[in-house]
Amino acid sequence: MRTIRASEVSAYQYCQRAWWYQRNGLAPENQMEMAEGVELHARHGRSVMTAGCLRLAAYGVILLAVLLVATQIALRLLQ
Repeated sequence: MRTIRASEVSAYQYCQRAWWYQRNGLAPENQMEMAEGVELHARHGRSVMTAGCLRLAAYGVILLAVLLVATQIALRLLQ
């Protein structure tokens, strides 16, 4: 009796044909399309990471601006 792993169940739920090919050791015929999909996902991941970093930088600039305004107000009140 062969053990079925959770990753196989997931692959089967996603695409039964791909699961069958994988189980029988057959390579998919659409290797070029799959490579393009991998590259597309990699580019998308990089753009998501860049957007996250830019958002974090924007929050830092906003915080810095608020601190500078608060410092200016405090200095004027102390004069």
